[in-house]
Amino acid sequence: MGSDVKKNPKQFQLNPNWAQLQQKLKSAETSRHPKIPQSETPNSILGKRKERPTPESDDAKPNPLIPTNDDSSLTDVLAMDCEMVGVGQGNKSALGRVSLVNKWGNVIYDEFVRPIERVVDFRTQISGIRPRDLKKAKDFRAVQKKVAELIKGRILVGHALHNDLKALLLTHPKKDLRDTSEYQPFLKYQSLLP
Repeated sequence: MGSDVKKNPKQFQLNPNWAQLQQKLKSAETSRHPKIPQSETPNSILGKRKERPTPESDDAKPNPLIPTNDDSSLTDVLAMDCEMVGVGQGNKSALGRVSLVNKWGNVIYDEFVRPIERVVDFRTQISGIRPRDLKKAKDFRAVQKKVAELIKGRILVGHALHNDLKALLLTHPKKDLRDTSEYQPFLKYQSLLP
């Protein structure tokens, strides 16, 4: 049977499903259509083959790092994170950057900070701060004042906020703090971290 095909290739017939697929691919190449929503998806190009249920794709799950809308206003809840640099002998921390986002995840305030003392360790692998970032950084006192204005009367969310507030030389009412380092459901996993 295989020898018949080699001797007379014109007699070889394509499977109808394969021919249909080739035809659809050619027509798709010639006329590019905008992406069709899944609800309007045509029948499978594979013919009568059953459609397999697909597990939920990663696209359907919300990404916590992407803002949920474009509202960049001040909200009643703000999240804060600070990055530190080493000053003195390098074992003392000083504020190098402060970032605040609103409850939608949109950036409200993000500034590099020029520490009062001379920086001896930028801790770039952890902080992401490089020497060039601090060349035009804002003065510590100006940043401190602005952050104090922004967080006043608002709920503040973050991880180990006592460290961030200490670096800013600020306080905040305990009733308005939501610290993930003290959140009971997360504490059982802390022992698993390196």
